Amino acid sequence: MQTAAFALHGISSMATRQVLAELVSTFERQSDCAVTMEAVAGVDAAKRVQAGEVFDLVVLASDAIDRLITSGHLQAGSKLDLVRSGVAVCVRAGAPLPQIDSEDAVKRAVLAARSISYSTGPSGVALAKLFEHWGIADEIQDRMVQAPPGVPVGALVARGAVELGFQQLSELLNVEGITVLGPLPPAIQIITTFCAGVHASVAAGSAQAGRVHALLDYMRSPQAAEAKRRQGMEPA
Repeated sequence: MQTAAFALHGISSMATRQVLAELVSTFERQSDCAVTMEAVAGVDAAKRVQAGEVFDLVVLASDAIDRLITSGHLQAGSKLDLVRSGVAVCVRAGAPLPQIDSEDAVKRAVLAARSISYSTGPSGVALAKLFEHWGIADEIQDRMVQAPPGVPVGALVARGAVELGFQQLSELLNVEGITVLGPLPPAIQIITTFCAGVHASVAAGSAQAGRVHALLDYMRSPQAAEAKRRQGMEPA
């Protein structure tokens, strides 16, 4: 087996773990560059970059990339949109399947659930705001369970710790023991755009910068679109 001549090291949120793994695998087969992408909770990834850990490439939600550029940890002008990810709803496998085909149906399902789980990421923040908009936040507060950073909502649902789970579809697709009811209806769908940024330490015009941009060019190419959709996301 031939060893890659060069290497890149990146970090991402868990939401993009599967799609990046597939894209990286294809890129590695087409180049002489090995790529290691570490996937952790998005809040933890941002903290590690802010604390001084060096990664050639960082893939996080759009607002997190913006903050890392503003703080000087990522290069100004390096932000690239990669994928858009919507929120889906799940229950434990074998459980009754509530309707979620309209805003009112989702609201009824939430009010009927004994427990509801959401993530620490941007979709979880937006979901909490939706419940406030509906005027039910106080009513369901004692039933809300926020998944710990790095723990998929689907895992809590699968083991029966919560009844109704909300998370990005990409994070629910490969979880065993759950039934994905489908995406939120368009009227209340929560879309998160995940973007890439290049670390400030990657010198412009260097060979390493060239390798990072070759990877990003592939991730943004039409050839990558099918993998993105296969993993429950849309090209950005």
